[in-house]
Amino acid sequence: MRTARLRAKLTQASLAEGRYTKAYISALENGLVKPSMAALNYLADKLEIPVTSLIAEPDVAWTRLEADLRLAAGDWQAAIDGYGALLGNSAKATRCELLRGLAEAAARLDRGEEAVRAGSEAAALFVERGRLADAASARYWQAFGLYQLEQSDQARDVLRRVLDDIAGGLAVEPDLHIRVLIALGMVESRDDEPERALGYLEQARSLSGDLDDRRRATFLFSLALSYRELGDFEAAVSAGMQSLAHFRAVASDLEIGSIENELALVYLAIGHIDRARQHAAEAVETFARLDNIRLGAHAADTEAQIELAAGSAGSAAERSQDALRMADTSGNHKAGISAALTLARAYRHLGNHALAFATLEAAAERARRHARRAQLQTVLAEWAEVTAELGDMAGAYKLSQEALKAGRSPATAQPVRLRARATSARCAKR
Repeated sequence: MRTARLRAKLTQASLAEGRYTKAYISALENGLVKPSMAALNYLADKLEIPVTSLIAEPDVAWTRLEADLRLAAGDWQAAIDGYGALLGNSAKATRCELLRGLAEAAARLDRGEEAVRAGSEAAALFVERGRLADAASARYWQAFGLYQLEQSDQARDVLRRVLDDIAGGLAVEPDLHIRVLIALGMVESRDDEPERALGYLEQARSLSGDLDDRRRATFLFSLALSYRELGDFEAAVSAGMQSLAHFRAVASDLEIGSIENELALVYLAIGHIDRARQHAAEAVETFARLDNIRLGAHAADTEAQIELAAGSAGSAAERSQDALRMADTSGNHKAGISAALTLARAYRHLGNHALAFATLEAAAERARRHARRAQLQTVLAEWAEVTAELGDMAGAYKLSQEALKAGRSPATAQPVRLRARATSARCAKR
């Protein structure tokens, strides 16, 4: 790349201008970091050379390129399959890169254990080769997996280590610093530390001005998610609408659908049913057009929640059953548990407490099996209430106690703990 840059009579700063920094270009030319395929394409265009000329091993690289493109397109299972196949015959020099891609794809699919395992090994191999910036990005996905496994202390330690390295002058991909700050904000939010969470998020916001449209859109989307978890719905709507505009500017349909679904949930939380319906319908249409059943399960469950809030329990039951089928087909455990909870609430509104009980029992088993403690706590609190309504006070007390011990939850889950305590107290009196 240095040869091509000098031939084009460009400085590192002029090559970086528009998307990257001079420090990032210098790190690339000195072999301290490895670029993504998006970065290679961008830099090759500016250098007016074919992207293949920047790839040292064409046969291996283009095989890996296919997996990288699957990852970039959001086809995460195909990316995992590709990386897995490549790992079987990979040299040590490329194994670390394949593992990092695998860690990201696994994290995107909510497969925390795989993300932790691949990210940890990738980071160790990168360090062994002196590629510290790449080790930092691998640790980010390792921490992402730890967060999904609800191992907050370990996730926080890994993320703070990366943050310390960046503060010490480590040159990394431009948006990694921001993503680490957002991740730390989400960890603190889960551990009921809203002030610390907002502190990290505001630091991230202050760094976001120089990002290109796609990176800024991704940042704003993460910010919207974080604000909703913190219960700041006004800020969530604002960040979500900004993110949507940026994603539309770069025609990123998958992210547009995710933002539409997020906005629907925010509007539902603040009681704007019609606006929630509009955004949910857009999300459903987008995921159907992209044939993305995994994300479609989330959107279908959102529509079910909206119908339930609007008083249409029958429609909510039908839509949540659709969401359950889609979640089971795609292996989306998070969406499946959420859809089962919505279905049980619909049954409860319809007066069918027996079906609500059975649905919650199955949802709790699924949450336990896949170690989704925050969702388990919500399911157990609901199940305790239904059990009490069926007259089994001893069973309700046991479930409410389990809910209280299920683990720390985000600040917005405080009402769940209060409900569990109320059920426990009521059963104890009886």
